[in-house]
Amino acid sequence: MNPDNPFIGKSIAVTGKLELFTRDGTKARLLELGAKPVSKVSRRTGYLILEARPGSKLVKALALGITGPV
Repeated sequence: MNPDNPFIGKSIAVTGKLELFTRDGTKARLLELGAKPVSKVSRRTGYLILEARPGSKLVKALALGITGPV
């Protein structure tokens, strides 16, 4: 793994309707990148991946101040 990878060790949640990947495919790719895929947003969430029609996870992430390049 690349030590400059910003995803290493980060908890990452996904919200919205996935169009290019399946949920399992997204989870597998996040694991390959060294991230920890999570199903819920919390203060420990590092990033939130937004897809079409994001739901309550986006609202919660914004309320918690979670920001990121994803």
